[in-house]
Amino acid sequence: MKTEDFKQIKELLSSKKNIVIVSHRNPDGDAYGSSLALFHFFKKLNHEVTVVSPNDCPDFLKWLPGQKEIVLFEGNETKASKILNETDIVFTLDFNAFHRTGDRMGTFLETIQPIFIMIDHHLQPDDYAKYRYSDPKKCSTCEMIYDFIENLDLINHLDKDIATCLYTGIMTDTGSFRFPLTTARTHMIIAELINNGANNNSIYNSVHHNSNQNKLKLLSKALFNLRVMQQYKTAFISLSKEELNRFHYQKGDTEGFVDYALAIKGVVFAVIFIEDNVQNIIKMSFRSKGTFSVNEFARKHFNGGGHANAAGGRSEVSLEETINKFIKILPEFKTEIDNSYEK
Repeated sequence: MKTEDFKQIKELLSSKKNIVIVSHRNPDGDAYGSSLALFHFFKKLNHEVTVVSPNDCPDFLKWLPGQKEIVLFEGNETKASKILNETDIVFTLDFNAFHRTGDRMGTFLETIQPIFIMIDHHLQPDDYAKYRYSDPKKCSTCEMIYDFIENLDLINHLDKDIATCLYTGIMTDTGSFRFPLTTARTHMIIAELINNGANNNSIYNSVHHNSNQNKLKLLSKALFNLRVMQQYKTAFISLSKEELNRFHYQKGDTEGFVDYALAIKGVVFAVIFIEDNVQNIIKMSFRSKGTFSVNEFARKHFNGGGHANAAGGRSEVSLEETINKFIKILPEFKTEIDNSYEK
């Protein structure tokens, strides 16, 4: 985003506005962290502001300050549509294509005409926003929200609630500060967030130390289902709807499972296949090391996308058919995977 864009947005926000903040479907820590941070920030500037989320978040995010004020599109479509219809500005955070909000909400967003402002760090954004702050080199959308506030010359408005939300999003999207896009700048921002009231120990425990027995038993089953294809430096996990039901699956329970596959020595490419009984699809999470782009892989074969080393996808055939398709595709990527390997 150019300096002139920030000037125009600052002028736009100089008078009271009706603002809606939208996150992507199945929100994670970065989606809700960035949305709620901006929510609290605009509240301090005396704007009318609402966060509209396509659907609910996992339990490990329900403690975030302001989370209870979020309006869910799913189950409240009339109310959410009215809010979106009456707004002046819509900020879309942590996604860059309307379909990432789900079919119904994505279709609805195409019918309204507020000023759209995109803040996102995923690759290949769609061209729907008047102002587009898009940077795939950033570790998280929360880091970009910090930069956004700073570029508006309003960083002095940081408080404990804003700092807590931003810290949560940065921590979760960087894998607790271990992923490659975590930079010195990231750590400097984290220091400022702690200085402004973010309690790093409390946030970490709230997000990560909340497992119940069923979740751990589901993880055990996922690891039992783990399959390694050494010739392709690839590992994958599958979970059927029967297995999810057996262990009383709740939203967010499989968060991070795919990382266990990627942690195996010699593995460059890791995938988890999950049978989603609600959407009648197979949901996939892709992870990689080095230069092998799971974003390109997901876009080409599984109607998905994301980051170079972390992406998502979906399939509308059965779990078995999806896995067979994946295995059949692998040989054409063998050279790329071999050349990506990080020792």
